[in-house]
Amino acid sequence: MISDLRPYQADALTAIRDSVRGGVRRLIVQAPTGAGKTKLAAAIVEGAVSKGRSCAFVVPAIALVDQTVESFWSEGIRQIGVIQANHGMTNWSMPVQVCSIQTIQSRGVFPKADTVIFDEVHRLFDAHKRWLEDPEWQHVPIIGLSATPWSKGLGKYFESLLTVASTSDLIEQGHLSKFRVFATGHPDLSQVKTVAGDYHEGDLSQAMQEGTLTADIIKTWKEKWGKGKTLCFAVDKAHAKSIQERFEYAGVPCGYQDAETPPDERRDIKRKFHNGEYQVVSNIQTLTTGVDWDVRCLILARPTRSEMLYVQIIGRALRTAAGKEEALILDHSDTTHRLGFVTDIFHDHLNDGNPQRKVDAKERKAPLPKECEKCTMLKPPSTKI
Repeated sequence: MISDLRPYQADALTAIRDSVRGGVRRLIVQAPTGAGKTKLAAAIVEGAVSKGRSCAFVVPAIALVDQTVESFWSEGIRQIGVIQANHGMTNWSMPVQVCSIQTIQSRGVFPKADTVIFDEVHRLFDAHKRWLEDPEWQHVPIIGLSATPWSKGLGKYFESLLTVASTSDLIEQGHLSKFRVFATGHPDLSQVKTVAGDYHEGDLSQAMQEGTLTADIIKTWKEKWGKGKTLCFAVDKAHAKSIQERFEYAGVPCGYQDAETPPDERRDIKRKFHNGEYQVVSNIQTLTTGVDWDVRCLILARPTRSEMLYVQIIGRALRTAAGKEEALILDHSDTTHRLGFVTDIFHDHLNDGNPQRKVDAKERKAPLPKECEKCTMLKPPSTKI
């Protein structure tokens, strides 16, 4: 039996079961990064298997397949098969199938399952949508997990949203790390176009490499932190590589990772990050979701208008760890100025794609933070210093 569930996890498990018993077949469970979504999923899977039922756990990235298998294995769930091309654990007879959505999409076949769990459900592929709409699956519970289930139109496919806890709640309870944000740069984005609700990547990369912005990242990091376990989020390969090179030139060992970095190399980067061989890792696209690194300092060098991307990125630094008093966020992007603290971002409904829906009082954001004139730390507007 899954042990040591935190009270909010146990409450969520009960609420999920009550919802399914009550007839809900399309449920999204919202829980902040670091809340233990995989452990909660393991409890759901274990409960189903103990009753002789089968489960499919579907991940949006191949890199998350083995990570999920390891997590389930550590919780005592061993009857696992994997649906991913050429994987050594392929075994369709197992009651638990950990599936790559890319493999399902390419094969066009859904595995047999009495319960389906979509991990990181805010990333909805065409195969997800076909699965949700398939008439043969209408009576099968499909549960989505995400820290940020705010994708446009997600409410068309799911009928109910269950919020496990807020980021503020988990920080207050000590399950997530406290954090401080410093406004360490103010890039000029006036000439950067907006595409599909976020900044145009090419324009943004160029804007973020102009002037002294890249040099300021290294200078500020040395002044404010100057230690290891630092994760840097950049705009694109050119930008991330430029940051890596600047750190290396300054004598700071810095790794680099992008979507094309092979699995073996990723494992080596993670090892070097944690043992101190790399003080910094500069990345794009790959360390935003499903990452459990011990991050003490986070450099946000990738401006965004997306609340989802912003919350996912900052969430990498909010996991607790031994000896970690707080996380340090060095915001070179002005994103916190635009969107507010991650603790102020909250949605209590699924977006059904209707642009006319009014925002209710619960969702109206707190006032945006202000920059302290003396130290550049961002603070609530009511705080004088």
